[in-house]
Amino acid sequence: MPRLALALLLAIAPIGLGAAAAQTLRIAYQGDVVSMDPYAVNETFTTAFLSHINEPLVRRLPDLTLEPGLAERWERLTETRWRFHLRRGVAFHEGEPFSAADVVFSLDRVRKPGSALLARVASVKAVTAVDSHTVEIETDGPAPTLLADLTNILIMSKRWAEAHGAEDPVDIRARRENHAARHANGTGPFLVRSYAPGERTVLIRNESWWDRMESNLREVVLQPVGSDPTRVAALLSGQVDLAWPIPVQDIARVAAAPGIRVMEGMDLRTIFLGMDQSSDELRYASVKGSNPLADQRVREAMYRAIDIAAIRTRLMRGRATPTALLNGPGIEGFDAEQNARRPGFDLARARALMAEAGYGNGFELGMHCPNNRYVNDEQICQAVGQMLARIGIRVTLTAEPAAQYFGRAQRRDVSFYMLGTTPPTYDSFSTLFGLVMCREEMARARGWPIIRGQGQFNHGGFCDREADAAIAAARSELDPAKRRAHFATAWRVMIDRYAYIPLHQQALAWGMREGVSLRQRPDDVLDLRFVRVP
Repeated sequence: MPRLALALLLAIAPIGLGAAAAQTLRIAYQGDVVSMDPYAVNETFTTAFLSHINEPLVRRLPDLTLEPGLAERWERLTETRWRFHLRRGVAFHEGEPFSAADVVFSLDRVRKPGSALLARVASVKAVTAVDSHTVEIETDGPAPTLLADLTNILIMSKRWAEAHGAEDPVDIRARRENHAARHANGTGPFLVRSYAPGERTVLIRNESWWDRMESNLREVVLQPVGSDPTRVAALLSGQVDLAWPIPVQDIARVAAAPGIRVMEGMDLRTIFLGMDQSSDELRYASVKGSNPLADQRVREAMYRAIDIAAIRTRLMRGRATPTALLNGPGIEGFDAEQNARRPGFDLARARALMAEAGYGNGFELGMHCPNNRYVNDEQICQAVGQMLARIGIRVTLTAEPAAQYFGRAQRRDVSFYMLGTTPPTYDSFSTLFGLVMCREEMARARGWPIIRGQGQFNHGGFCDREADAAIAAARSELDPAKRRAHFATAWRVMIDRYAYIPLHQQALAWGMREGVSLRQRPDDVLDLRFVRVP
């Protein structure tokens, strides 16, 4: 075992002491909880982990169907007005009762500047308390994804936030923190015993939780372990009960180990590459005074220089599905016809495009990627760099832990970058609205219609009027066939203009010791409500 991996393994060893008797689940995950503020990042793992502490009005079952959460029922009064009836007898961890005031406060807070979840509530026009346990939400038009969007809006205590100066969301883009960055007070089935970013997070069972759950857990210990060998070694040596992801190259070996099993499945997440095509000059490139990525011919050349089949077979060991879209099968609005139009690997065409664009000798380009968030993320970026070298683009790779990388991406301190996306609504509108629609300030400068929060994650600055119009139309269209037609238009434009370089949907591989029972969700979310340990 490498010396560094051994050192890290020894560092996590203390979490195993006496764990089984305490009904503790010891987790080694490749990333970490970025912030305790539920609106600081739009990142699946962080939001999912925090949902055990703070809860949404509407939640999901393991099969991804919706069920009541803090709202016990709801009805749509008109096309633009919803009424939510809140649960009574629910209390926050510090004892104060949950009420409509907390919902109004939270939905106002998540719409404030700095919130990373602004796109989830872009349709919300107003939130009012009818009485102490009834809330009405008014949208600015028909909102077919409102209930699904609300599954990601975790409710905070108004009293607690105001008492601790946390009325505004933590803004990791502006590096602005407050008490909510490292503390929490929710209504959920677990409460925070300790949170040490980069080291360990410990949750303990909320014995006063309003609901019942299958889980027998009394304690959950999350250990971020970015090193694949160390994470696997921790599982095989019994230091942890659950480790994920298991690297594709280690799945067979881990599955064959005594007392260990591997649970596999396909992930709904799509991994893609983004390009800064809007800046006058790239921050990380040798070309000065102009932006080569603003030239569609260069973007197409980069796309065609990447051998996606080689990535699938050599790096992903066949456990990936190449894609032309930013959503895969299982997401509403996935379009098989558009997906089949993925531009093919063609080095000769790529070299010709580079010469045609005036970059026959290539250029240097900085690339930023996470190294502990997606399956083989750093290795894929390394491979992409090697592939682009064949058309003269000399890539300098900077790979960072997700906690640092996501802040960089949200600040748009990137020129060429990797991200992954799973729309929390399981609907293409969420992806297209956040990633393909023109950024708000850029659309305003063009005199285009604005929807607050549009393009929030469009870090490359892609803009197209036809795509924007189609996405805006899908936003309030209730007829499924018409919505899909709008999505198809947006996907077509994205592909034709080489707005992104989609790579693949990755596979899930979770390793666990025998006796651990859980339900693997296709969005790579671990729901602690359904975990049991011996």
